[in-house]
Amino acid sequence: MAWLLRACGHHVRRFRREEAGIGTLEIVLIAAVLILVAILFKDWILQFIRDLMGSAEDKAGTIFD
Repeated sequence: MAWLLRACGHHVRRFRREEAGIGTLEIVLIAAVLILVAILFKDWILQFIRDLMGSAEDKAGTIFD
């Protein structure tokens, strides 16, 4: 069991020293969260865009009439 903890500690220390892939990992995680939020709130987002476009179309109609 102790050898497992030492091995894990070694890998964690090595990972902390090698920060080359951390920026890429952050971007991938942010993209994954954004995609998840978009999937979860898809219906709400689509309805909001429809309402926004309808409102813009109505106001454009009153301006150009």
